[in-house]
Amino acid sequence: MTQLTDARAATGPAPSSPAPLRPAPDFGPADRLRGWLVTVVLTTMAAVTRLLNLGYPTDGGTPTFDEKYYAHQAWEMLTGSGVEDNPAYGVIVHPPVGKQLIALGEVVFGYTPWGWRFTAAIFGTVLVLLVIRITRRLTRSTMIGAIAGLLLICDGTAFVASRIGMLDIFQAVFVTAAFGCLVVDRDEVRARLACADADGRIAVSAFGPRLGVRWWRFGGGVLLGLACGTKWSGLYFIAAFGLLSVLFDVAARRAYGVPRPWAGTVVRDIGPALYALVGVPLLVYLASYGAWFASEDGYDRYSVGNPAAGKGAIGLGGGWSWMPDALRSLWHNHGESLDFHKSLTNSAGNHHAWESKPWSWPMGLRPMLFHYSDSATGNCGQPACVKAVMLIGTPALWWLSLPMLSWALWRSVTRRDGRYAAVLVGYCAGILPWFLDLDRQMYYFYAVPMAPFLVMGLALLLGDILGPAPFTRTADGRKFLLPSERRTLTLLTVSLYLGIVVANFVWLWPILTAFPITPGDWQNHLWLPSWR
Repeated sequence: MTQLTDARAATGPAPSSPAPLRPAPDFGPADRLRGWLVTVVLTTMAAVTRLLNLGYPTDGGTPTFDEKYYAHQAWEMLTGSGVEDNPAYGVIVHPPVGKQLIALGEVVFGYTPWGWRFTAAIFGTVLVLLVIRITRRLTRSTMIGAIAGLLLICDGTAFVASRIGMLDIFQAVFVTAAFGCLVVDRDEVRARLACADADGRIAVSAFGPRLGVRWWRFGGGVLLGLACGTKWSGLYFIAAFGLLSVLFDVAARRAYGVPRPWAGTVVRDIGPALYALVGVPLLVYLASYGAWFASEDGYDRYSVGNPAAGKGAIGLGGGWSWMPDALRSLWHNHGESLDFHKSLTNSAGNHHAWESKPWSWPMGLRPMLFHYSDSATGNCGQPACVKAVMLIGTPALWWLSLPMLSWALWRSVTRRDGRYAAVLVGYCAGILPWFLDLDRQMYYFYAVPMAPFLVMGLALLLGDILGPAPFTRTADGRKFLLPSERRTLTLLTVSLYLGIVVANFVWLWPILTAFPITPGDWQNHLWLPSWR
């Protein structure tokens, strides 16, 4: 007691309010080598599954389903002046980025199935890599990142979208990569605030310190511009990720004791965020039309002052005459595309046998049949064999979407778990906006950008089931894993679930790849009436 009293006297009186403990910056797991080895192995597995027999099936050597639009338009871009060269063809209703990417594969393999599908397969492989690395950073666990990668490899939706020359897999990669950039930006912001805190600069201003140039957020803006340049639904992710970035900044400023974190975010962060996540995507989007601007025969390129441009042609005068004619022509072009999309409504008599509404997407209740043939060709042991490609989410994954979303919402609200909140933002950006116009004709392939956020959420949930690993340290500082009955049980549970997912994917393989099966086997694969 005397020694304790003497120590207190030597150090002076205790402060009236102890300084708050600031969170130390966390840059993720220390096992960088193992993390990249796991990433490379799983990405290689994804590449094998995506590229295996990629040129099959076709419709007699021609594109199948909606490939017939994008593969041909990409070939026109490649062989013409960089734009679609058929202005009388009325289905040029999507921006050019996805078709430009398809054209890259056609540069290598020509106008063949490998040509119009190769880039999609590469992007589908990259998507697995992104999900592994993003989940690893979110959870600070290489194992949970590996679990997320394995789940995505075995997801039928992402798998089929990676093996067909359509646009959705490109958009999924761009929005997922943009999400990853914002997650890295969040970590860098916290590291900068930690440095400011160590230097005593946190409270110099009530708004907190300036954060400098944030290149990862800028990169996210570039990727969001490419997402919009693929399909206009990328706009939903711009709005959602802009909000997410602002909330990340508020949380970081609060965590490091900025006196007025909300005001600091408004003053310091919102302006640069608008530049990076609105201005930059707009510039990237316009740049994607570079070939169109430079062309002489691009669809609607010279609609300003051209009576032959059709309905809605823009006159030379008017309140917007100060704008360059090229931008006004692009605006007219987009108006025509928007009219096309707005006209695809059920009330106008537009119905498709495989259309679906967004409430069915979380569980994949109404999949999409991309290819079907039943002929004498094939080797299935029957006179006629069925060969089908169905875009369908692996039930062992997608049927758990509602429990995952409920758990994620509970964790976000009651525990303020930013990992789940971030994943929820990405998932909801992929589905909620579609509820605003339910009369519109919609399809399950619109849900492809939801798949990476679904598996990230499931991986987070499985990480919670596993819980923290119990460790002990010996006298010499070495760390050992302590086995326990609970740890063994949770590992067994998660391993069994992963085994079920893999088995479910293997079971679906014939109807994901057009492997010849008997008509009876085809019916056995259609588990729900809504799948028929």
